[in-house]
Amino acid sequence: MPTTPKQILHVVTNTAHYDDPSHPTGLWLSELTHAWHVFEEHGFEQTITAKAWKADPARMSLLENTARPDQLNSADFDAIYFTGGHGVMYDFLDDQGLQQITREIFERGGIVSSVCHGYCGLLNTRLSDGSYLVAGRNMTGFTWREEVLARVNKLVPYNAEEEVKKRGAKYKKAVLPFVSYTVVDANLVTGQNPGSAKETAEKVVAALSQQ
Repeated sequence: MPTTPKQILHVVTNTAHYDDPSHPTGLWLSELTHAWHVFEEHGFEQTITAKAWKADPARMSLLENTARPDQLNSADFDAIYFTGGHGVMYDFLDDQGLQQITREIFERGGIVSSVCHGYCGLLNTRLSDGSYLVAGRNMTGFTWREEVLARVNKLVPYNAEEEVKKRGAKYKKAVLPFVSYTVVDANLVTGQNPGSAKETAEKVVAALSQQ
């Protein structure tokens, strides 16, 4: 019997700038495209929620016609993948629709994953028992040192590394900045920076293959 393709939900930002409108930001495109290609190679079906491959109109249309969280049913997805870019620090943090989808996927054993700043979407997500999803779990995400090296530490609205530690996460990072680094803790898969997108997606594939 043919198997049903795995369903992946990509979450991308709709935020176009920092607090200061003169400093643009948004989705870090490769964090979507590198993962998309890995999942595509494995025959997974994919949906993008919230805003792209610039030279490809068909790909761009996927970003121009994204779904809202309230238009989606978490039961339709085997995994959720939070992409990065500094824009996510604003619209991922307190979106209750995303939090509900993430909680429901996680609690039924689906894969919750993020790369780079995507973990901002996990910071305030709580489980049904009221605890933070990240509490007590090994994970990674864009480091404060990388913010400083990227010269945006004075633009970002908060220190995501510090915030995730406050929520009880067992935060880990590579010795060197900007190298590929991923952490897997059961059904939570996280990557540290843009260069980690492909490896993070491969770890998601591996986790899904065990289900």
